[in-house]
Amino acid sequence: MQREFSINILFLIGINLLIKPFFIFGIDRVVQNVVGTETYGVYFALLNFTYLLQIINDFGIQNFNNREIARHNQLIHKYFPNILALKGLLSLVFLLAVFLTGWLAGYSAAYFHLLFFLALNQIFISLIFFVRSNISGLGLYRVDSFLSATDKFLMIIFCGALIWTPVFRDNFQIEWFIYAQSAALLITVLIGFFILKNRVRVFSFQFRLPLLWIILKKSYPFALVILLMTIYTRIDAVMLERLLPDGSYHAGVYGAAYRFLDAANMIGFLFASLLLPMFSKMLKEGKSGASLVRHSFQMIWAGAITLSVAVYFYKNEIMDLLYHESNEYFGEVLGWLMFSFIAVAGSYIYGTLLTANGSLMKMNRIFIGSIVLNIVLNLWWIPLYQAQGAAIATLITQSLVFLAEAGLSQKEIKWLRTDPVLIFKMTAFFSLCFGFSWWLKTGGMFEWQTGFFVSAGFCMILAFLLKMLDFKSLFNENK
Repeated sequence: MQREFSINILFLIGINLLIKPFFIFGIDRVVQNVVGTETYGVYFALLNFTYLLQIINDFGIQNFNNREIARHNQLIHKYFPNILALKGLLSLVFLLAVFLTGWLAGYSAAYFHLLFFLALNQIFISLIFFVRSNISGLGLYRVDSFLSATDKFLMIIFCGALIWTPVFRDNFQIEWFIYAQSAALLITVLIGFFILKNRVRVFSFQFRLPLLWIILKKSYPFALVILLMTIYTRIDAVMLERLLPDGSYHAGVYGAAYRFLDAANMIGFLFASLLLPMFSKMLKEGKSGASLVRHSFQMIWAGAITLSVAVYFYKNEIMDLLYHESNEYFGEVLGWLMFSFIAVAGSYIYGTLLTANGSLMKMNRIFIGSIVLNIVLNLWWIPLYQAQGAAIATLITQSLVFLAEAGLSQKEIKWLRTDPVLIFKMTAFFSLCFGFSWWLKTGGMFEWQTGFFVSAGFCMILAFLLKMLDFKSLFNENK
């Protein structure tokens, strides 16, 4: 299983690194520069607002379906047509909830046109995840890898034509960006359905109410996990836009920095989507997954610490390079957010393991506490420090969630034990990376671009020296 994971995660990361970062920094970033920080801030706040209600649209079905199909492949013929019908109904409820909640939140009528298409995009995204959960559940990991990047590839084509063609760029509107996303997501959904068409015996809607009720009951814990996670990760931008008089600007600054966290989270999400069916299968068969947990954790933290430390020390220069309106405020927000990715990366491993184990209600207690903490910190620090306060709140919240999930995993999984050597190795790795990068930056020996790559290169070499990354064991099977 370790060899299978290594091959597929490298393949998955390779494909996504070719496409998704280009979209995030070559398209999404350029859109912000073209329309301005304030206008983009409105878009970013509304996008996160729809994320808060996405649970209605998904209701935990993706993770539930992925786990069940990985354990029992034959269930796809029974579940697929019924879940497809269920998702159709949930999508209508989701649209209604977005408009009703938007009205209650006090959004002006001018925002509702954007809200409709952003909500429609969330429906398409949910369908893509559902299709991919079936594909990965069937063990078609490489097909899933290609599909995971298809929507971003199409967005690059559509949005690139709009922002790189002078006749369109001069009149570009944020609405065009949203419409292009709608077209790309819809095409990806249709491609996914085409892939599954010959693998599912019944490829149509079925309304078997007893089965739908059972699916809803079984997916409910997954839904609650997603809802709580979404609240404490996405509420920051909404609170910024609502709490401050010039909230759209501060939400735009937060969105500019959060773009890096989104890009980094792409890797974490790929780890989670690949590990969930693997962990589920191993737990069902009673096999120890300790080696896979340690292996995947070392891999993701080697990358997370390297990226976070290098970005932190050159945060101002990076933001000045990428954004026309950048200043030191932009850089400070980025610095805090990138350090939170270290904790987020660890949560992708332990949270996925707990999900595969079915320890959902216990995870939910962690998330409820994190929501309360995050909201309190945001209410306290946003009026004082604006987007920087929201970023610090994110760092504290994510760090405590990671520690709580790691501790819960120790209690819930009998073959998982505390590894003092691993803890020492990770502590030493972070300390050496931080210390070297600080010395490099304060010494001023290089231009910042060279310093950034020297810092990242040192950390990666160190990861191999400490055997966090090891070519010899990378493709070995578990013993």
